[in-house]
Amino acid sequence: MGDKHVVRFEPVGIEIEVDEDQTILRAAAEQGVMLMHGCKEGQCASCKSFVLDGDDIDLDRYSTFALPEYELDEGYTLLCRAHAFEDLTIELLNYDEDMIRSGLPIQERTAEVVAITPVTHDLRHLVLKLSEPGELKFFPGQYVDISVPDSGEEGASRSFSMANTSSRESGQLEFVIKVYPGGMFSEFLDQRLRVGDRLDLTGPFGVFTLRDNPDARLVFLGGGAGMAPILALLRSMAERGIDRPTTFYYGSRTQLDLCFEEELHELEQRLPRFRYVPALSEEEWDGESGLITDVVKRLEPDLTGADAYVCGPPPMVEAAIPLLERLGIATKHIYYDKFTTTGDAGDSEVLEAGSR
Repeated sequence: MGDKHVVRFEPVGIEIEVDEDQTILRAAAEQGVMLMHGCKEGQCASCKSFVLDGDDIDLDRYSTFALPEYELDEGYTLLCRAHAFEDLTIELLNYDEDMIRSGLPIQERTAEVVAITPVTHDLRHLVLKLSEPGELKFFPGQYVDISVPDSGEEGASRSFSMANTSSRESGQLEFVIKVYPGGMFSEFLDQRLRVGDRLDLTGPFGVFTLRDNPDARLVFLGGGAGMAPILALLRSMAERGIDRPTTFYYGSRTQLDLCFEEELHELEQRLPRFRYVPALSEEEWDGESGLITDVVKRLEPDLTGADAYVCGPPPMVEAAIPLLERLGIATKHIYYDKFTTTGDAGDSEVLEAGSR
């Protein structure tokens, strides 16, 4: 362990202690301070901040798309890559003060595989049972890092969102994971992982959680494995009796790509003002057809005052955000998880999460 330094975050006035061997983001997370973040790899810029005081900072490797050299020279930094070597004062550029103060410290757990169930031709419902202590505290919509055994890459892990709302009673965690050829975790999941195997987990991470805004309508947009965190939010609403006008638009290619249909229709009964709207882009049927963003544009002429939660592949997220802004949703009320891929086609994992 290295020396420790104090990092103060403005304008929220929160101070943490950071070891030189830790990134600032990791130290904050371990102390229950939930800063805006996404990939944790210096790729997405969700944690970009401005250094007000102090300059003795080292950065782990990062993408210059996330932090161009001219911004680094101006005093910007990426908290997920930054190591403090003196006391610092940092201005948060992208933050939710209520969320910051409600954070949960990072926990490390081991879990046993209970079930691996195909829910479509390329989506798997993975259920894990936590070993002692049999609970991992998280907020619905968050994710954990799952280690990839025998990957040939030291410390390799992939990030996946929980589909359930809590592990308190069941001791279980649920995930919806897309299988890609060559994907480091998804290929392991589909070819080698078996019931009874054990996996190491670290988390929770992410800020894709339901904000307290009871008078606002909710619009969820999802695709692929983006089903997981949105399903967690909907399940949480049903458990807590949150009765807000809510629509979930979910895009698939064909009917064979739809999943959790029975449960989603049951949620329509439990949540009187909830509506589930699936759309198919490559098959004609009785429901909505076309890209999910086109469906939203057609059915939602005005979303002024709504909160939006978007989760799925990057092209869908990147198309949805400007559309929602044009339809009247304030930028700060658009929350998103963007999934990236690795491998030949890749693993679907959380790349970027936050609000713009």
